[in-house]
Amino acid sequence: MTLLHNPVIRGFAPDPSLVRAGDWYYVATSSFEWFPTIPIHRSRDLAHWEYAGHVQGAVPGDSLAGVPDSGGIWAPSLSWDGERFWMVYSVVRSVGTPYFDTDTYVTTAAEIGGKWAPPRRLPSHGFDPALVHDEGRLWLLNLQNDHRPGGRRFAGIVLTELDRQTLSPTGGTHLLLQHERLIEGPKLVRRDGWYHLVLAEGGTGFEHGVRMARSRALTGPYELDDRPLLTSRDDPSLPLQKAGHGELAQMPDGDWVLSHLAARPLRTPDGPRCTLGRETAVQAVTWDAQGWPRLRHGGTHPAVEVEVATPALAPEPRLGAPDDALGWPWSTLRGYPDASWADTTTRPGWIRLHGRHGPESRWAHSLLARRITEHRAEAEVTVQARPRTFTQAAGLVLRYDSQAYLSLDLTWAEPAGEGQHGQQWAGGGRTVLRLVEREESGTREAAMVEVDASAPLTLGVTVEEGRARFWYVHEGERTPVGPALDFTQLSDDHGSRLRFTGSMAGIHAVDLVDASFTADFTGFRLTCP
Repeated sequence: MTLLHNPVIRGFAPDPSLVRAGDWYYVATSSFEWFPTIPIHRSRDLAHWEYAGHVQGAVPGDSLAGVPDSGGIWAPSLSWDGERFWMVYSVVRSVGTPYFDTDTYVTTAAEIGGKWAPPRRLPSHGFDPALVHDEGRLWLLNLQNDHRPGGRRFAGIVLTELDRQTLSPTGGTHLLLQHERLIEGPKLVRRDGWYHLVLAEGGTGFEHGVRMARSRALTGPYELDDRPLLTSRDDPSLPLQKAGHGELAQMPDGDWVLSHLAARPLRTPDGPRCTLGRETAVQAVTWDAQGWPRLRHGGTHPAVEVEVATPALAPEPRLGAPDDALGWPWSTLRGYPDASWADTTTRPGWIRLHGRHGPESRWAHSLLARRITEHRAEAEVTVQARPRTFTQAAGLVLRYDSQAYLSLDLTWAEPAGEGQHGQQWAGGGRTVLRLVEREESGTREAAMVEVDASAPLTLGVTVEEGRARFWYVHEGERTPVGPALDFTQLSDDHGSRLRFTGSMAGIHAVDLVDASFTADFTGFRLTCP
C-alpha cells in the first residue's frame, strides 16, 4: 500500500484527466492561456508525480494571442486505446459571454513524451470534450451550450460517433442527459454492463462536485445517482475545497481511483481565497451493492491522506530537465518563448529578455513564470538593466492574470521633486525600483526607491500569511520596498470576474516604444516550503 497526500500535484493543476497505461498513471491538466500547452505528469504509485511532457502544437500556429484571461485550453481529456494516447480538448476564445467560441481538437501520440500528431478539429458543441473508446468504435462526449437569450449555457451532455480514420461525425448527435443543476466535464467508464457518466456538477467554485449517472446503453437514457460521489460544498471547514471535475480509473488489481480538482483556501476576513488555484487530488473508490461508485473512506468529502494499492516499486530515474533552458517549469503567456524576446545564449548563465508589451497585454508580454505551490513562498532574482525612460521596466512579478499582479520593477523616474511629465528626451532622471499593485479596480504605485543600477541588483519577495513583502539587497542586506501587499488579491476568488488559473512568480521586461530595451536575469529561485 502507498499513502498519498492530497493534493498530489500542487499549485495550478486543474481539471485532471487520469489514465493508466501499463505500470504508469498519467494526468493531463488545463493550461488556459499559459504555455506549455496541456502539461502531463506521470506516476507509478499515484503519490509521487513528475512532469512528463506536454502537447506541443495544441493550438494553431502555437499562438493564443488575443485570448482573454482564463481563456485558451480548458479541461483536456486524455485516453489510451491500448496502442496510442488520445488527447481531446477545446480552445475557448470568449469568457464571460453567452458565446464560448470554442474550437475542439483531437491529437494522438504513441508516447506521452513523444511527438503529437497535428490536431484535427472536431464538432464543437461546447467545452470539456472527452472520447469514448467502446468495442472498436469512437465517440465524442461534450457539453452543449445554448447561447440564445433565455438559453442555458450548460444545456446538457451530448454524444457523437466519429469515424476512427477520418474523425468525421457518423450519424447524428444524441442528447444523453440534462439536469437542473449545472453539469459539465463528462467522462465515461464501463463496468458490469453499465455505462457510467462521471459529471462535474455545480460549477467550478466552492459549490463544485462530482455526480454520477448510468445507463445500460451508451446512448442512454441515463439515470442520475441520488447523491454526489464527491463534494466539499457542505462543509467550509474542510482543508480541500472546490472538490469536483473527476475521472475514474481502474488499477491493475481491479480497485478504482478518482482524480479530481481541489483547492486549499486561505481564510481571510473577506472570505476564503484560493491563491494557489485548483490542484490535482486522488481518492480511493469502491462500488456499493447497487453498483454505484463511492469514496472508500465513506461519505462524500475529499480526504487529504489516502491509501492506494500500488506496489512498492524502486524509484524510477526522474525524467531529465528539458534541453531548452526555458522549458518546464517555466511557463509563458499565449505562446512559447523564442529568441526574438528570450535569449539564453548571448550571456551564458543569464536570461536576456527583450522588452515588449506591458503586463496587461494579451499579445506580446515578455514574461517567464513558475507556479507557486504553497501558501508560503519566496522568490528572488538578480537583474541587470539600464532603463532610460518610464516606458522601459524589468523586474520580479507575482501574477495571477492581467488584472491581478504585484511587481517590483527597475525603471526610470523624473528627478526627485518633479512631477510626471511624460518622456524626458533631454536625459536626466533617476533609476528607481517601482512597486506596483494591480487589482480589478485599478493600478497603484505602492512605493518607489532610488537605486544604483550600475551593477546587478538582487530583487526578492516573501509570501506568508497572505501578504507579499518585496525587498532588494542593498549593501549585503535585505532592504524592504514599501508595505506588505495583499497577496490574496491574486486568487480565483477575488473580484467579480471568472478566474480559473493560479498564482505565478516570474520575471518580465517591458518596452512600450520600440522593443530595444533588454534586461539580463540570473539566479532565479522560487522556493515553496
